[in-house]
Formats: sequence, structure tokens, C-alpha cells
Amino acid sequence: MNYNELFSKVVSRSKASAIRELLKVTARPELISFAGGLPDPELFPTEEIEDIFDTVLSKSAREALQYGTTEGQNTLKQELIRMVKETENITITPDQILVVSASQQALDMTARMFVNPGDSIITACPTYLGALQAFQVAGADILGVASDNDGVLVDDLKAKLELLKEQGKPCKFIYLVPDFQNPTGTTIPQDRREQILELAKQYHTFILEDSPYRQVRFEGTAPKTFYELDGGQGNVMTMFTFSKIFVPGFRLGFIIGPAEVIRKFVILKQAMDLCTSPLLQLVTAEFLHRGLLQNHIKRMIEIYRQKRDLMIKTLAEYMPQGVSWTHPQGGLFLWLTLPKQLDATRLLAQAIDHKVAYVAGVDFYPDGNVFNDMRLNFSYSTHEQIVEGLKRLAQTIKDNL
Repeated sequence: MNYNELFSKVVSRSKASAIRELLKVTARPELISFAGGLPDPELFPTEEIEDIFDTVLSKSAREALQYGTTEGQNTLKQELIRMVKETENITITPDQILVVSASQQALDMTARMFVNPGDSIITACPTYLGALQAFQVAGADILGVASDNDGVLVDDLKAKLELLKEQGKPCKFIYLVPDFQNPTGTTIPQDRREQILELAKQYHTFILEDSPYRQVRFEGTAPKTFYELDGGQGNVMTMFTFSKIFVPGFRLGFIIGPAEVIRKFVILKQAMDLCTSPLLQLVTAEFLHRGLLQNHIKRMIEIYRQKRDLMIKTLAEYMPQGVSWTHPQGGLFLWLTLPKQLDATRLLAQAIDHKVAYVAGVDFYPDGNVFNDMRLNFSYSTHEQIVEGLKRLAQTIKDNL
């Protein structure tokens, strides 16, 4: 059987994640990896989760082990509504929230719901690789907007929106990771957010706000979310996930937006997986109900801040002249830029030979046309691994200059 003759066009547009494929290589114990976006497993609240599992299964086994509603378990939704009000000053009702299997499912569903092959969307340039994958599979025509250390440039965003208008190709949505962006670690200031939101309104499109790391802030004051700035007017949909602030293995997140859009999401999700695990929803709800999340995040911030500081200090000590990097105020990543003549993709094989790994930046660009960047993760490695790994990486770069 020649299955290549039978595959759909969706399969032909799909390609493997550079990060997930690289993780297969970096599983070798002697290799220091800055490649994955992995939380520090030493911080997982294992004992609390074990106790909560016992509680949930003793008190709510029938609900936990049965099929659940597609919208999400009401117990969790009530906790989420309370959480976003307390932490983000966002007021929503139950019909404005959908529990999903982490934000990657929300990205996939958004692409399916709004994008026909050839439709135009706008992202930052660079942007999150997983989002690009979801949008490319849907057949989107992705326009990247130039960015600086404060995120997307308003003038270039306006130029791209105007270009699409002139071509008669409306922008379906603008996808942004405004806080500690993956991959660069940059944050969009509030005044720039306000300008971006006004452009979205002017050009009759909406902002898809991806917020996986927002609570993991080391310094400075958090700008308001796009959702709060919009004041519930329907110009923004925001995705949150527990993968970075709780445990990634639960594959749990949620999306908030206008009730009529959430209802369409529910119908779409029914065709995908019926519901997200009720057991894991109830465990997460109990974790929130006990007030454990904020203390967990505080501990995470303290540890990750130390690792970020160490990575920046070590980069300054060992990297050759001509190499630069961002200074993230939070999150899990920073972005390193090499001199123009170096190709981070070609350099990767040598780095792995030196037993250190990273993600080449080219895969984060919609057009795949910038080759001298790389993403470094600081949350997963130990202090000793950060120092030794960056020494190896610096030497690899020096050998190629």
C-alpha cells in the first residue's frame, strides 16, 4: 500500500517540531541541553499532588473517573474565574471560558475555526514555533511583523495590516505572546499594547493572546493583559496554560473570549477529544482551592531568577565579542544572536559534538529566513550545567568565528 497517495493536504503541510525532534537527541545524559522549554522537575509539588489525588478519588471518584463536559468541569471553571479576577482583574462568566488540553490545543482549534487555506494571519517575527506549526497545518498565509526588545513594532504591524487591506485579504487574527515571549523572552510595554489593540480594532481583526509565562515575573511591573485593556469588548481572546506554572504532564489550560466564540470552540472540541481529563481538572481545581498555586509560583520565581541571572553572568564572561542576548524580566527563555556570518543551524551539530544543545532560531521565523539566532532555556538545567554548558557553547562559537 502506497499511503503517500492517500494522505490529505493537511499532512503535506505538516512538519515535525524541531524542538520535539531535538529532545530525542538531548536525552543523552552526558549532553547539557538548553533546547526544551521544560520546567525544573525538582519544583514539581509532588507531595501535594499525591495528597490531592487521594482526596479527589475518595470524595469525587464518580465525577473524576467518568466522562466530563466538553466545556470543562464546573469546579475547575469556578476556580479559574476567581483566579483571573484576582491575578489579572479580568471578570468573566462560565460561558466565556473553555478548558482545553493545554494551550497547544487552543492554538490548533483557533486555526481550524478561523483559517481557510490561503487566509492571512499576522504574528511577531520571531514567534512561538508551536503556533507556527498549528497555523501552517491549517494552510494560513503567515506574515511576520518585525520586533525589537519591546516586542512587535507598531509601525510595521500597521504596514502589514494596510498591505493586506490593499490586497483584499483581511487579517483573520494577530497572534502574540506579550509576556516573556517564546522564544525571545521580551515583553510588550503597556503603551505599545494599547497601540496594537487600537490597530486591531481599526482593521477589524482580533488579538489571540498567548500567556503561558505571565505569572513567572522576576522584576518590574506587569503591564495589563490585552484582554483587560480591551475591557471585554470582544477584540481579544486569551489562552492560559498550567504547563509552565504547575505541571506540564497534566496538559491542562483554558481559553477565554466572547461567549458566542467559546460555544463554537466547544462544538469543535467535541469532534476532537470530547473532553479534557476530568480527573486532572479536579486535582488542579483542588490545588487552586487550597491556595497552593501562588506559593508554588513564588518558589519557582525565586529559583528561575537565580538561573536567569547565572546564565546572563556566564554569557557575559565567556561569549566572544559580537554575540548579544536579551535580558528577560521573567519566563523561561532568552534569545542569543550571533554575528551575521554564523548559521546557528549548521553550528548545532558541532555543539552537540561538544555535548551542548540549543534550538536554532530559524524555525521561529514565519519565513524561515534568519539563521544567526538561537533560543536558550534556563529553567531546566542545574547551576553547574548552565555554567559548563555555556562554556562549551562559547567555545563552539569561537571555533567558528
